[in-house]
Amino acid sequence: MKIHILGIAGTFMGGVAALARELGHDVEGSDQAVYPPMSTQLEQLGIALKQGYQPQHISADCDMVVIGNALSRGNAAVEAVLDDGRAYTSGAEWLRDHVLPGRDVLAVAGTHGKTTTTTILAFLLQAAGREPGFLIGGVAEDFGVSARLGAGREFVVEADEYDTAFFDKRSKFVHYRPLVAILNNLEYDHADIFPDVAAIQRQFHHLVRTVPGRGRLIVNGHDAHLREVLAMGCWTPVDRFGFDPAFEWSARKLRGDGSAFEVLRGGVALGTVEWPMLGDHNVLNGLAALAACAAVGVDVAAVIPSLAGFRSVKRRLEVLGEARGVTIYDDFAHHPTAIATTLAGLRAKVGSARIVVAMEPRSNSMRLGAHADALAPSLDGADVVVFLARPELPWDAASVVAAVRGDARAVADADALLAALQDVARDGDHVVFMSNGGFDGAPRRFLSQLRGA
Repeated sequence: MKIHILGIAGTFMGGVAALARELGHDVEGSDQAVYPPMSTQLEQLGIALKQGYQPQHISADCDMVVIGNALSRGNAAVEAVLDDGRAYTSGAEWLRDHVLPGRDVLAVAGTHGKTTTTTILAFLLQAAGREPGFLIGGVAEDFGVSARLGAGREFVVEADEYDTAFFDKRSKFVHYRPLVAILNNLEYDHADIFPDVAAIQRQFHHLVRTVPGRGRLIVNGHDAHLREVLAMGCWTPVDRFGFDPAFEWSARKLRGDGSAFEVLRGGVALGTVEWPMLGDHNVLNGLAALAACAAVGVDVAAVIPSLAGFRSVKRRLEVLGEARGVTIYDDFAHHPTAIATTLAGLRAKVGSARIVVAMEPRSNSMRLGAHADALAPSLDGADVVVFLARPELPWDAASVVAAVRGDARAVADADALLAALQDVARDGDHVVFMSNGGFDGAPRRFLSQLRGA
């Protein structure tokens, strides 16, 4: 089968492309914004990629067009597909129909931490010899790819609550029918899709409805919104995880930065995790993944030591390098809670060293101003903030900048941002670029500037 993927450079659709290629399909695609790491993965897979959503980019002999949720009616390629009567589907439906049948699906849902937790879970199943398949919303350092079919029975999927496609406004995760589902956390996000938290909770409950009685729900016991979801009806055994020793799975931190913690099941210690990850949020991510492994019969105590070698995902507080005594990180920030927890973990590691944040409000919710009030407090862990307020930003960034606790300034473009960072950065600083977009290549450009390249 020949497939054209519209939106192929997105993290999810790029994974679909990789799986389709592995199944032997002829894959091509197009996208509007193409940048690493997904563009690199597609190039390495030898998948033909065209810039822009032009009808002529879709080969005449394509059997199926897989349409990403970034495309809407009015898009030239979408209109051509409809007018020509071509066969089309969504990425989530294609995954359900062509990859998931016959597999034990482990789905990872939540406002934050999906990509990291999905990667940890796949890594642990691999360490247990299960040879899992996976689709991760990012390129896992330990696997070198974002998706693979795997030879084992388990398939781990990042279960996104975002809508499926222009023709299917249900969350992607309702298509996956998991045996085990992790519900990591639930906050308001995706303001372009959901009017309020209750609308997101309804979608999460649709997911809960699909998990069989023989399966397992792994749920953050601290999250009130998730407790409300379960109160809407639950037909599957639930394991809670968190820092409370009364939960079925709990963690006891041994280091303040989260790089070491004890794992307890029903109050009984199973082992100690020592790993390169930082922050309470990653302790919870790791704990949830271990609980999910247990749900499919993995000996958790046996795989805990493997986490010492876990390398995580690109753009999750990824260290790009060091120059002139300045350490530079690239982080896929998209929500105030994720920003705050990431900075808290880094602060616990670096102590009194200065943290400089280069912030781009790039997600749809950020651009719409849904998180504007919470943005300044989320940056309390930074000493200096350079805020990229592009002219097209539809809300006033000045009030956010004025409310930031530390030194803060706004700039209009990436060049001005790099100039500002050159002005403020000094020996011993930790500079964190936070954006869920390409950021005009600013993180690596700044590293090159410091190195004098």
